[in-house]
Amino acid sequence: MPRRVVVTGMGALTPLGLSVPEFWQGLRSGRSGLGRLTRFDVAGFDSQVAGELKGFDPETWIEKKEARRLDLFLQYAVVAAEEACAQARLKESGVSAERAGVVFGSGIGGIQTLTAQHDILLRSGPGRVSPFFVPMMIADMAPGLISMRHNLKGPNFATVSACASAAHAIGEAFRAVRGGFADLMVAGGSEASICPLSYAGFCSMKALSRRNHDPEGASRPFDAERDGFVMAEGAGALVLEEIEHARARGVEPLAEIVGYGASADAHHMTAPDPDGDGAARAIAAALQDAGLQPHDVQYVNAHGTSTRLNDVTETLAIHRVFRDHASRLMVSSTKSLIGHLLGASGAVELIATVLMLREGWVHPTRNLVHPDPQCDLDYLPQVGRSVDIAVAISNSFGFGGHNVCIVARRMP
Repeated sequence: MPRRVVVTGMGALTPLGLSVPEFWQGLRSGRSGLGRLTRFDVAGFDSQVAGELKGFDPETWIEKKEARRLDLFLQYAVVAAEEACAQARLKESGVSAERAGVVFGSGIGGIQTLTAQHDILLRSGPGRVSPFFVPMMIADMAPGLISMRHNLKGPNFATVSACASAAHAIGEAFRAVRGGFADLMVAGGSEASICPLSYAGFCSMKALSRRNHDPEGASRPFDAERDGFVMAEGAGALVLEEIEHARARGVEPLAEIVGYGASADAHHMTAPDPDGDGAARAIAAALQDAGLQPHDVQYVNAHGTSTRLNDVTETLAIHRVFRDHASRLMVSSTKSLIGHLLGASGAVELIATVLMLREGWVHPTRNLVHPDPQCDLDYLPQVGRSVDIAVAISNSFGFGGHNVCIVARRMP
């Protein structure tokens, strides 16, 4: 029998707040975390909207000297993991260091450091580039730092698959625990890519919303007036643990992870497969991995980016897998409230899914006012719903054709 894997801790930094309770409170209120971009001068940019973290001070959690040596995405990763590990009581109860590990993802990594150090190179020469430049920039430093802070000596690596990075990290951590390679894993993703270079790149692709007159209404998944995603930042971390290991430590399981599916579109660098085949195969694989049938699922936390192609192809994928049951599913997009956290989105959205399983309430898709006729599912427009759900899936898709689906089940 495969080992059962449960979530015992969660941590989140999002545009709705700097902790999981603040994130949940924001979701419950239907409040938008989006606004006019303030990080840099947006004159000349087509898009001027973002989901920024407000009030983040790394020195609340990290010593000043260390914080100066960490890129912003690393600071976010460390802080989210601190909250998750505290809830899971890693320091209070016995966890074997050799049986605990970390898998953490980032789509872009330390681009804040990269651009800053490049400017120093051009302005002052190679001798002025920081000796910390490389370790501050590379994506694998996030799981490395988390392992150092919590003495986790088991499997340790980073996943980099664009907007599927965190979901891949969670899926691989789940496999490690279920397969007996570890008893406990910290998994998630972090992104801090709101800087002129990356923002200009997405603007040039025409991928970002240009609804600058209405920042809170700019992310509108499945709406006929959607015109692109809203770039956001933050991090999410989950502690995944074998269920008997958690019980022996006296830690409450928050939900059970029961399935993981991954696939490739093998189609295009940025556009999804137009008939949703790759996404459908990831969803079907996750359900098969969980030993569940399509009719067992009540809720889908959609990738739901608010882009023209993605929302239609995800709808098609859901129809392909769930067939007649698709019309009975509840589907909503967390990105409608917080924007797109890129490589961190899969972790934050799975945290939202776990909270909805526990609380018996499903958050709405904000800004869904004019439904796209091609998007014909129950997307919970504008208003959340009090309803008990037993099984939910969370979808994450990334540039390069990466597709991931995670299946979560409510604890009895």
